[in-house]
Amino acid sequence: MKRNLAPVHPGEILREEYIQERGLTITEVAKGLGIARANLSAIVNERAGISPELAVKLSEAFGNSAQFWVNLQKNYELWHAEKKVNRAVIQHFSQAAKIIQPA
Repeated sequence: MKRNLAPVHPGEILREEYIQERGLTITEVAKGLGIARANLSAIVNERAGISPELAVKLSEAFGNSAQFWVNLQKNYELWHAEKKVNRAVIQHFSQAAKIIQPA
């Protein structure tokens, strides 16, 4: 499915729906997750992504699944990759089996 609007960065969802909604600070959440405040700040300010390890920590902290966070990140990255790649220059390969010539 192709969409014109970019998916929301997972950091925005984390910031608005999980941190701000609960009246938390970046410092509190970073400490609770056991990560550097600067790392969490980079994510919520959309300068970095959510790693699988952080997804596990976020799922434990906020009571949802790690897959939720991984999917947000994957969808965001994939959308941007689709926009970046020039498909016209990619060579297509047939699925037909090659005939192997004896040596």
